Amino acid sequence: MKTQLAFGKGNLEVTLPDDAVIDVIEPKYEPGLENQQGAVTEALDSPVGSPALRSLVKEGDRVAVVFSDITRATPYPMMLPPLLKILNQCGAQAVFFNATGTHRVNTREELITILGEDIVNSYEIVQNDCTDHASHRCIGTTSRGNEVSLLSSFLDCDLKVLTGFIEPHFFAGFSGGAKAVMPGLAELSTIQRNHGAQHIDDSRSRWGITEGNPIWEDVHEAVDMVDRTFLLNVAMNSDKQITGVFAGDLRKAHAAGAAYVREHAMSQVPRLYDLVITSNSGYPLDLNMYQAVKGMSAAAQIVKEGGSIIIAADCWDGIPSHGFYGQLLSKAPSPKALLRSIRHAQEPVQDMWQAQIHAQICMKAQVHFYTKHLTEQELTDAFMEPVETIEKTIDQIREEHPDGAAFSICVLPQGPLTIPYFQKE
Repeated sequence: MKTQLAFGKGNLEVTLPDDAVIDVIEPKYEPGLENQQGAVTEALDSPVGSPALRSLVKEGDRVAVVFSDITRATPYPMMLPPLLKILNQCGAQAVFFNATGTHRVNTREELITILGEDIVNSYEIVQNDCTDHASHRCIGTTSRGNEVSLLSSFLDCDLKVLTGFIEPHFFAGFSGGAKAVMPGLAELSTIQRNHGAQHIDDSRSRWGITEGNPIWEDVHEAVDMVDRTFLLNVAMNSDKQITGVFAGDLRKAHAAGAAYVREHAMSQVPRLYDLVITSNSGYPLDLNMYQAVKGMSAAAQIVKEGGSIIIAADCWDGIPSHGFYGQLLSKAPSPKALLRSIRHAQEPVQDMWQAQIHAQICMKAQVHFYTKHLTEQELTDAFMEPVETIEKTIDQIREEHPDGAAFSICVLPQGPLTIPYFQKE
């Protein structure tokens, strides 16, 4: 049996053994909307729980348009023209804010890839640097004690339009919504408190869960402190086409979008598996090992305790070199030791949350990693096994399986675009 994994800007063909129990789990395919820009316009004019966007904008307003960074495949060529048309008709001035969170700022070439050259040449673009304390200001404290510091130039805008796309998120429940602002435009210490070890360890901080999720609730409580927000989120299929548009009130529109995405992107499986083979959804999400934790986490939901995961991710951006994720992994002698150090740390360290989830996965299963851009040492330092070919690795894993026992495999060709879950009767 042959299958293809999303990998970089293409696909990776994999041959699977014919004598194994194999399930392939993919998102429920929904065709792209016939008139995608028209659907965006309609949503902006008839939003959820809010007056039409054009009625919220006054002449001379400075309007923040918050956009996703290079790690997200948000379809801005379809989303931005209708939005900018309304802002221009209302005589408003758009300012673009790159919601990098703790990621690096994007290069000019990457900004052009995201927004298009005309926008990059014509509009002011502000990129969040979470370590630049002077560019942020505190606006309040959440009920969980998180002091919320956000980008001052964003807060100073008259109206804030938060854009992005909604998909299941491995610890915040769903992406999109308020995440554009926090962590997107937040100061590092605010992000660290939200992503703290106790929150990451909470059983409700996981794929598809919002209510009761301490990370999601803290994010929304923080962004509720920001005045005059308006949401423009979309859902997409595996071809990066828009299948749904959700605009209007931040909470109500996002809830509608999350319900739609949950129906299409989450799939119940009949068993736990000896081996789960996954991707990281291909470009741009599989740009580095840090992001590939999402694909690993999707696989970890349905692998047996002590089972195996194979992930294929391009990782053209390396581990990456910025941040502390790679250092946290390489300095720890084992996943168990890494978890212990994170949970007992006196001061939080940037990217500690990603290393924590990485270690949790490696405690549950042996992770095998296929890439052409990371060295064997980088992979073994991260408690993972390098993969020469996926077929050879499958054979090696099967050799260690008890004789006579049925060997079960699940394949997630689109990685975390599909979130499988197993529920005992």
